[in-house]
Amino acid sequence: MKSTKLKTSFIFLILVSLGLWTTTAAQLDSSDLQKKWFEHYKKQPNVPDPAKMLINGKKEPALEKGFKALFNGKDIAAWEPIGGDCEFDVVDGAIRGTCKPGSPSTYLYTKKDDYSDFIFTCEMKWEEEGNSGVMFRAGRGKGKKGGISAIGPQMEMEPYSQEREWSGGIYGQGCGGWFYPLWLEEHAEAREAQIEKEWNRITIEARGSSVRTWLNGTPMAFWKTDEFKSGAFGLQVHSGKKGTILWRNLKVKELKKKKKQQ
Repeated sequence: MKSTKLKTSFIFLILVSLGLWTTTAAQLDSSDLQKKWFEHYKKQPNVPDPAKMLINGKKEPALEKGFKALFNGKDIAAWEPIGGDCEFDVVDGAIRGTCKPGSPSTYLYTKKDDYSDFIFTCEMKWEEEGNSGVMFRAGRGKGKKGGISAIGPQMEMEPYSQEREWSGGIYGQGCGGWFYPLWLEEHAEAREAQIEKEWNRITIEARGSSVRTWLNGTPMAFWKTDEFKSGAFGLQVHSGKKGTILWRNLKVKELKKKKKQQ
């Protein structure tokens, strides 16, 4: 019995050191701000039970080898805009998205639309604050006012002035709202990860049903999905009165799926 307990403890320590041990959260953050947002979203179709949310305890993946650039630094020929009329162009080796007042949210999608298992990373910065994010495994559907719009999961990137600090969470764009808000006590460190007025590194890892995110190397979301298995990447300029966003160093490493044993 003693040897079994020692073996179990040893395995636990290995999993923790590798960042592979996952737990469910204890409770909603006790601050008035996070409680307010819970009350605001608690009847939303996708809203998770705080006590059942998974915690990302995994170290950010290595981002040096095996990656393919998604942007050549010169033009956006490999991308296409969908949704509204917000504008995208290239400036100083970065993609720039500019909000157009009165326009619906607009997304710059990769023309390749079958990314399944991958590690994606890029850097993002605001020239002028406005809601944004990066779509992944994303599809297309009918917009609220007609036309085509984005449908699928998005790593949320919201202005620093939003104050709730949910950048790095996962939002279901056009499909029911928040899948993974950062409103738990265990997210206290995650909510401090965004850097105001500087470049922020976004990392998304999707492996089968498991999706994890990091912001500037800090673990953020850990979400499970059996619905969204593949799709495009997309850069969002949210509808509103203002917002100018820059993205650079966009790259992806597609992962080989493990063959099932016969």
